[in-house]
Amino acid sequence: MDMHSLPISSDLADKTTIPGWDEELESAFSVYKDPYIAGRVVSRHKTNWEVLISGTIIKAGLSGALLRIGKQPVVGDFVVLLNQEEINSSIIVNVLPRKTCLSRGAAGDNNEEQVIAANIDTIFIVTATGKDLNLRRIERYLTVVYASGAKPVIVLNKADLTDKPTEAVDKIRNIAGDVPVIAISALSKAGLDKLEIYIAPGRTVALVGSSGVGKSTLINAFLDGSVQRTKDIREGDEKGRHTTTVRQLFLLPNGGVIIDNPGIREIQLGDSYDGLEKAFSDIARVAEKCRFKDCTHDQEPGCAVQKAVQEGSIAKERVDSYHKLNAELAFQSEKTEIGLKRLEKKKYKGMQVSPRKLREYKEKSY
Repeated sequence: MDMHSLPISSDLADKTTIPGWDEELESAFSVYKDPYIAGRVVSRHKTNWEVLISGTIIKAGLSGALLRIGKQPVVGDFVVLLNQEEINSSIIVNVLPRKTCLSRGAAGDNNEEQVIAANIDTIFIVTATGKDLNLRRIERYLTVVYASGAKPVIVLNKADLTDKPTEAVDKIRNIAGDVPVIAISALSKAGLDKLEIYIAPGRTVALVGSSGVGKSTLINAFLDGSVQRTKDIREGDEKGRHTTTVRQLFLLPNGGVIIDNPGIREIQLGDSYDGLEKAFSDIARVAEKCRFKDCTHDQEPGCAVQKAVQEGSIAKERVDSYHKLNAELAFQSEKTEIGLKRLEKKKYKGMQVSPRKLREYKEKSY
């Protein structure tokens, strides 16, 4: 029988075998009784979700109520399903509270954030030696990861392809603060043991990074098999080719969970102000010594940040990156505020009564 069409028995409704399930989730789910069951989202395919319940994966649709309010589950979500055994069907009726939430700003004029994955303990920011090693991009990723509430770890893959892996690690550590930086080779599995501490039973790790850095190869290494397709990078510019096209949750042999994400070269920040301060904690600490509390760290007198740049304790490129990301967040915030005002205006306009309708109402009243 197809695993995705298995009927749900009482054994399959055992929540304790769902990786990551804890007392808080148990409390949130306690208001539901049979025929409701709990599960965790593995992947999404257009209008269908694959959900991990006890011992198997089932396909489920989304309830009309959730569709109307635009509340859609993402990979990693813990959800409540209505089990309809008589028609061999399951419907997601609610999303349980998220502990952490990885999101990014939506592309284009859309002001809403796009949630990428949920309930993540640690996020591996995967980069690689060679042309993909971009410190400014890592700072951007750190900003988004810190804002999610998950713990960031920077993974430098393909360390065996450079003569100076230590030099590359040192470059990253200069901008990473207290974030662990671990050099590995996913292909040869060298250094993977240093990552095992983060993938303990019941813990969830997500991978983010550009295409071609070796995220799928890393997944295969952890699963000890070719589960995810991989492709070589282009020789000319060392840019990767997309092999992962959907986000997907994998259950590891030790009971840990790993979430793969399609490659993202330029991730939008969304609402990540808190993440920015943490990603640039060195600048934030120095900024406390500025003469003015509202110092923009540009040309103000008594700016401790500019002084640190002149003395060489903070790189000018890092401060420039901070200004760029801060300006991007300010623009995103302004765009969101404008969008909310338009929405409020539209709502108010819909509440207004036209002069003709007003006359008709008055005539009926007399």
